[in-house]
Amino acid sequence: MTTEVAIIGDRFMRSDFFVDAVQAACGDRVACRTLDLGWPDEPMAHKAGRADLAGLHEYMGVPEDVIAHVGTAPVLVTHLAPLSRTMFDAMPALKLVAVARGGPVNIDMTAAADHGVKVVNAPGRNASAVAEFTIGAILAETRNITRGHDALRRGVYRGDLYRADMAGDELSEMTVGVIGYGDIGRRVVQLLRAFGTRVLVTDPYVELSAEHATDPDITQCTLETLLTTSDVVSLHPRVTEETRHLINADAIAAMKPDAILINTARGPLMDYDALYHALSAGHLRGAMLETFAVEPTPANLPLLKLPNVTLTPHIAGASRTTIRIAAAKVAAEVQRWLDGAPPLNPC
Repeated sequence: MTTEVAIIGDRFMRSDFFVDAVQAACGDRVACRTLDLGWPDEPMAHKAGRADLAGLHEYMGVPEDVIAHVGTAPVLVTHLAPLSRTMFDAMPALKLVAVARGGPVNIDMTAAADHGVKVVNAPGRNASAVAEFTIGAILAETRNITRGHDALRRGVYRGDLYRADMAGDELSEMTVGVIGYGDIGRRVVQLLRAFGTRVLVTDPYVELSAEHATDPDITQCTLETLLTTSDVVSLHPRVTEETRHLINADAIAAMKPDAILINTARGPLMDYDALYHALSAGHLRGAMLETFAVEPTPANLPLLKLPNVTLTPHIAGASRTTIRIAAAKVAAEVQRWLDGAPPLNPC
């Protein structure tokens, strides 16, 4: 018997990648139908929009379109499509949702459980991509890559960037503090060690891996020690009530003068007003920000005006490798569901 699989992709996690992966894993046991949404060319909704989607943190798509596309399919593979309680009510045949992201923030998980729908995800899909991007972010700030580029684009040749008071240190001579030792944090530590960097790690819930624990240049420490000792501080925890505004005015004040702050994780981890004041006052040398409290960023965001900040539009995870990994992970989950095997990554 052929199982219908409804696939809702977008312009990053395209539906054809899902189809190829699912068919490779499941063969002729599945029949796929596809729909693609407009993200990232069109923004997601963030805790906003329709009242019947209350409780969903990030999503894209119109509920009626999602319901019509899923129809009687027992399996939905998606990246961003919303799934609320009223939507589950309208899709009684749905039994499995495979969401190709690290957290199912576009799904009402309580409603899914109440309807007997199994939800699986793709943890670690972009860990390598974000870790590599983080190293690039550190280099961009410590070696004035952004400053030089911006000036040349304006027709200004900044020879002053070679001055001793303008030049940065090399990673082999620096101490980098990594906050959060999950999939991404561990990879960042590994990449930094290739440069000969001394690394400090803080994570109250995870111990160093055996390999890192025996490296004399990797030390697990308190957040206070990390902030006061590191030349560069890089953020990699999840957003929880405990970590929200983890980097606030007090934390920034505790950092070394002339230190650099890197955020390739999530905007709510930081108090951006406090960061603006610290950068404006010269307490911090610079910052590289990949995520923000509000996305897309408002045109009048004060941080956009500072010369010692590098800003990117939440693209650290945007690699083709991320797409392939995520598609393969959800395809494997569909295969296991068809086989009656337990999921690898249940939510």
